[in-house]
This record gives sequence, C-alpha cells and structure tokens, in this order.
Amino acid sequence: MKAFASIVAAGALLAAPSAAFAPSASSGASSSRLAMAAAESAADAPTPNPAIKLAANGMSLLKPLFAAEASLQAAVLGAISNVDKEAVAAEIESMKKQNKVLLYTYGLSPFSAEALNLLDAAGVEYTNVELGAEWFLLGGEESETRVALAKEVEGGATSLPKIFIGGECIGGCAELASLVESGELDAKLKGAKAKGGASTPNFFAGLFQ
Repeated sequence: MKAFASIVAAGALLAAPSAAFAPSASSGASSSRLAMAAAESAADAPTPNPAIKLAANGMSLLKPLFAAEASLQAAVLGAISNVDKEAVAAEIESMKKQNKVLLYTYGLSPFSAEALNLLDAAGVEYTNVELGAEWFLLGGEESETRVALAKEVEGGATSLPKIFIGGECIGGCAELASLVESGELDAKLKGAKAKGGASTPNFFAGLFQ
C-alpha cells in the first residue's frame, strides 16, 4: 500500500501544471521594479571625474608657488585699488552665514566646473561666487578675497574652488570628490540642513503597489 501511495503521489506531481512551480507574476514584477529603481538611482548619483580629481590632488605640489604668487598679486592690486582687507574678510563671513552651501570659483577652471557638476548631480542648491575667469584675471578685491579664502583651509591653499557646507570649508574639488565617493556628502549636507530627507530618492517606494 505504501508503494502504491508513493506512485500516486508521484503521478500527481507529474500531472501538476508547470505554472504551479513558477514564481508568481507579482513577485517577478516587484523584483524587476526594484532592480530598475536601483539602477536609476545609481545612474543619477554624482560620479567624480577621476582625471580631474587626480589633477586636483596634484595641484598641492604647486601650493608654495601659488601662495607666493597670490600674496604678491593681492599686495600689488589691492594697494592700487585701496582694498579694505577687513571688509573682504567680513564679506566672506557674511556669505558663509547666509548660505548653507557656498562656492567661490573661477569661470574657466575645470576644477570649479567639476565641483559645480557634482553638486548639481547631487541635487543641491548652492550659491556660486565667481571671482573671475581665472586667477591671473582677478582685480584687487578679488585677489584679496582669494588670499582670505586660503586662510579657511589647513595649509593655506590658494586654489579654487573653495566649498563651504554649513559654514565650514571642506576644501576644493578633490575633497568634494572624496566625500562623494565615500558616501559622506549626503550626510554632511543633511547635517547642515542643506538637503532634506524628502529630496533623497527612495527607490523602495511604490514597488509593491
């Protein structure tokens, strides 16, 4: 009898439609939506340009040369224009307090352009102060501003961009790219209330509706 029962059970299994063992359509659809949403989220995430990041890191080797040049330029042009250094420093402090995300950039700099692209890709609202097209085209006040901004970072680098989040200078293009790659940028923006949780895409939402 046991043998007969086993044969009957085996026959029932063989006779069962193949659809009985296939994953449900709703489960497959949910998995598909999850994969598509994750892919879209990854595609929208900011991605640093490795060549520009490498070049930005390499600029640190020229820091002493640029620091000397910046001081000389500011001294000469600042004197000609009779620039008030204290007023320049006060203006920077005011801008830091008024803007959750603030950048000082050059219009023709690939490093400045990369920083702006990364923030745009992250969906961040920011204020961009363009000092000039490039360092050698700066006027007296802009030259003094460049020197004042150098005091905001350890080591006194005079290169731009200078990026402030929540009033704190995080550095320039290379430092911003590192924050993006480590995943720390989003947390820093939220900590400065520069990016709310609602602005972060939740690709799980609506998957099982």
